[in-house]
Amino acid sequence: MSTEDMWLYDEQYMRLRAALGGSAAPQNGEPEGKLSKRELKRRAKGKVKKEKDVSKWKTESTKKKPKKTDHSEAFTFVNTTPAGQKKDMSGEMLAGYQPKAVEAAWQAWWEASGFCSAQPSDVEGRDPAEKFVMVIPPPNVTGSLHLGHALTAAIQDSLTRWHRMCGHVTLYIPGTDHAGIATQSVVEKRLMKEEGLMRHDLGREEFLRRVWAWKDQYSNRIESQLRFLGSSVDWSRVAFTMDDNLSRAVTEAFVRFHEAGILYRGTRLVNWSCALRSAISKIEVDVEDIKGRTFRSVPGHTKRDKYEFGTLTSFAYKVADDAGNATDEEIIVATTRLETMLGDAAVAVHPEDPRYAHLHGKFVKHPFNEALLPIVLDSVLVDMSFGTGAVKITPAHDPNDYECGKRNDLPFNVIFNLDGTTNELCGQFAGMMRYDARIAVEESLKEMGLYRDKTDNPMALSICSRSGDVIEPMLTPQWFVRCDEMAERAKDAVRTGDLKIKPEFHEQTWFTWLNNIDDWCVSRQLWWGHRIPAYFATKKDEGELDCMDEQHNDRWIVARSEAEAREKAAEKLGTTADNVKLEQDPDVLDTWFSSGLFPFSVFGWPRETPDLGAFYPTSLLETGLDILFFWVARMVMMGLQLTDQLPFHTVYLHAMVRDKYGRKMSKSLGNVIDPLEVINGCDLEVRSCCFASWWIRWRAWRPVDDTNTYHEDSMTSKIKHSNFLLMVAVVHSQAADVERPKLAEI
Repeated sequence: MSTEDMWLYDEQYMRLRAALGGSAAPQNGEPEGKLSKRELKRRAKGKVKKEKDVSKWKTESTKKKPKKTDHSEAFTFVNTTPAGQKKDMSGEMLAGYQPKAVEAAWQAWWEASGFCSAQPSDVEGRDPAEKFVMVIPPPNVTGSLHLGHALTAAIQDSLTRWHRMCGHVTLYIPGTDHAGIATQSVVEKRLMKEEGLMRHDLGREEFLRRVWAWKDQYSNRIESQLRFLGSSVDWSRVAFTMDDNLSRAVTEAFVRFHEAGILYRGTRLVNWSCALRSAISKIEVDVEDIKGRTFRSVPGHTKRDKYEFGTLTSFAYKVADDAGNATDEEIIVATTRLETMLGDAAVAVHPEDPRYAHLHGKFVKHPFNEALLPIVLDSVLVDMSFGTGAVKITPAHDPNDYECGKRNDLPFNVIFNLDGTTNELCGQFAGMMRYDARIAVEESLKEMGLYRDKTDNPMALSICSRSGDVIEPMLTPQWFVRCDEMAERAKDAVRTGDLKIKPEFHEQTWFTWLNNIDDWCVSRQLWWGHRIPAYFATKKDEGELDCMDEQHNDRWIVARSEAEAREKAAEKLGTTADNVKLEQDPDVLDTWFSSGLFPFSVFGWPRETPDLGAFYPTSLLETGLDILFFWVARMVMMGLQLTDQLPFHTVYLHAMVRDKYGRKMSKSLGNVIDPLEVINGCDLEVRSCCFASWWIRWRAWRPVDDTNTYHEDSMTSKIKHSNFLLMVAVVHSQAADVERPKLAEI
């Protein structure tokens, strides 16, 4: 009997074979007799022994590489649907997914059909919970949108579409911001590069015409990008912060603030950019930490390529006798900004420091202008244990010294012109750029035997983000808004729950900033922006008055128009309107002033329009966490002050998109990714790698490298809302320690 016949008589084997449909027989050409019952049982359970993959022992050169899909043939699509009409779907479906073909024509049809619009009549008789209104954080017109804007747009649009699908009256309003300093800087650089001209060469009117042309070019590009992203905004309501109706709102807000007594003109210390010749806000100041002696270039300085920072220079002041003559006794002081000693007004010591007890009420003599500087007592500023325990005081050019100067009634000696050159108070050093003067002062102190030492000193250097200039604290006349009372109302709104901030841990930032808020400097020495509605009034039959002199601040008339200002001035000066001479303030308002009005100015405020009654307050503000206090807090404060209502009931903050170094996206840094490049195509494998390499938490999204994103004509996949929603889902899943709001709550 053969081996095969023997198996046929094996009852257990036949049952197994029948159960497996005959598959229990020897496989892969193995002789049947070599299969044991144990092996048959294994096969009956589906545990077939795998063959060894001998190919894995092959070398790289002998392995077969997978074939790559050929994307070399470019895809060309022609949209035949007339603009504004529903897409013609009668044609044959393409073999593969082509985004351009799939998405063409829909956006124009949506807009023409008014699917994303809403009217005041739509909310009549509706429950307030069935209304969803949101304004877009208006992007700057300085250029095009980047991937951070795309993230914002995707989240906002997802929220809007969800409410629209719930049957709610939904309104999502687009707009752009004029971005005063940023836009003027870009246009000025372009003007100098292409024509070798400065704005003063053109004059204000012609320069503004150039800026408007720039705005028209780039605002159109931004709107085009938002359309490509598929944002379901109401394009019939698109707003620009310098539109007539929004400009009217800015003027009205300025006047009302002045009438309420919270807006005033004063000479105070501000962040000054000598390159821009303007005060700038904190958001436009970058802080650069340096560990010690560092050299860097400074705009406007041409005598050297780079200048020294990060050092502490010590020098001596000679104590003066009763006759005002210098003695051999000296006080050693140290500074990181040696050039500011030209504006010193005093030397401060601690009142309890025994080393200087005998010098109370004495003076030191300035080595260059021979002025007698008082030795003042200040326990707030001076730390006895640090250095020599003596501090030079320059009230006009240092925030701490400014407060010390006010406490001790010291003179405020401004030693710099607006362009950063030293003025006539600097004597032999007048006319030099700031850091050229620093070098010259050091050399002179050495010659006079007053120089003592220089050591490395870690410090934070304030840099203008627009020009790269080193910020100079400067005492200049500006317009300010008192924020303390408005800040209290904004804090109370969060405490009571009337205003919700999501995620809730951002409330700490909210309270920290508002608890330490200063008066807001709202004036900028620019041409592009909302010109300040204030007029300096004089009588034609009186002499010239200096409008920059603080003692003449009562001559400033705040009004909605020149005609109104003339009437107010005539009444104030006790003369006729014909005898009044008016000069409007040439400065413009801070960009954040107009954007702070955005949630209600887009609806026609200060006029009582149907839109304002129907859609204000809005429902939600969704934006990046970086502008919580720069923009969001100001919207809340201004909304409460001017409308007595919160501009929205919920603030939803999303994380930032950063590069591999943790930096925000910025054109000047070259780390910007245009969302249109992502939309136009990206290999799926590369995009998956990019997703995998993102550090995702609630505070930041950091791609490892911007080279992870590139475009190619033939694509296999594309980022759109689904992918952004995927990222949002990942954020939620990763942030297990954070209480996340439900979509319905937002």
